[in-house]
Amino acid sequence: MSRAAALYQRRIATMPGRHRGALTEVRILLALTMVVLAALLVGAMSGSAGLSPNVLLGEWPTPLAWQVWWQLRLPRLLLAALVGAMLAGSGAAMQGLFRNPLADPTLLGLASGAGLAVALWIVLFDGAAGTFGLYGQFLAGFLGALCVCVLVFALGQRRHGQEALFTLLLAGLAINTLAGAMGGVMAFIASDEQLRQLSLWGMGSLSHALWSATLGALIGILPALWWLLRCAPGLDLLQLGELTAYGAGLDAPRLKRRVVVATALGVGLCVALAGIIGFLGLLVPHCLRLWLGPGHRLLLPASMLGGALLLIVADTLARTLASPAEIPVGLLTSLLGGPYFLWLLLKRRAQC
Repeated sequence: MSRAAALYQRRIATMPGRHRGALTEVRILLALTMVVLAALLVGAMSGSAGLSPNVLLGEWPTPLAWQVWWQLRLPRLLLAALVGAMLAGSGAAMQGLFRNPLADPTLLGLASGAGLAVALWIVLFDGAAGTFGLYGQFLAGFLGALCVCVLVFALGQRRHGQEALFTLLLAGLAINTLAGAMGGVMAFIASDEQLRQLSLWGMGSLSHALWSATLGALIGILPALWWLLRCAPGLDLLQLGELTAYGAGLDAPRLKRRVVVATALGVGLCVALAGIIGFLGLLVPHCLRLWLGPGHRLLLPASMLGGALLLIVADTLARTLASPAEIPVGLLTSLLGGPYFLWLLLKRRAQC
């Protein structure tokens, strides 16, 4: 073992939370999984129509309840779990990549690019909306995020080390600013109906979840989640600095490409399917990092489970708090995230 690798092993061993054994980590992940399954069960039984709690006692649901559950509620709950897992998991990976606990998946401008593409689709191609329905909107959002990913990589292709990360951040800032300005132009020229569509999509919602959308999310998001999980050892090593990580055998540029591509594809698909859901990719990994420590072997899967749990709970509340109306789920996650970070800021200020 090289000296750098030995240093890495000692440093990781002294990180907060690294005193836990593998069995304890498995128990934590199993406990989180059980809580997610319980949230899925509660979500399936919540709402104006659907499964009754008597199903647990062996009572067969009515045909209407079964149809509502199978056609509407189950794909929506599964999509909420996938989107929440992807946003929170990519948030944890981006925080490790940039070595900043306040980083999130929107740093590279992916959400802004997807939002601009959806705005262009709604305003400029309104005649095609009746032909392709929501699928054209989903495809536009995904292609917008993909174009941003290609542009960011082209700008930072010949940079290395901290310069590459700095270039990615500047590119994301520029894309966010440009996309926001062009989105404002689209909102200015949009009709009243188009403006309402843009507003509702920008607030984030899972109300359009169908089996076709959920299956597409499964195909696109699960590989991205698996790819991020495989990056956990490299992200741990990267916390020691790129020079030390290179001495221990880490190919840092390759790790960055893997994290950014997985985040771009996964988050782009999430934004295309569910709109803008704020704070989830920042709130969940930040809270779990304070509890579990910075080791990504546990932090990444725990963040994915925590993100799935939070979005399932938020979507259940969005469906039930103002029933029969529905609150955009992105508003609820922002209402949770904003006060938390204000409290965190005041707490740290009081400690100084």
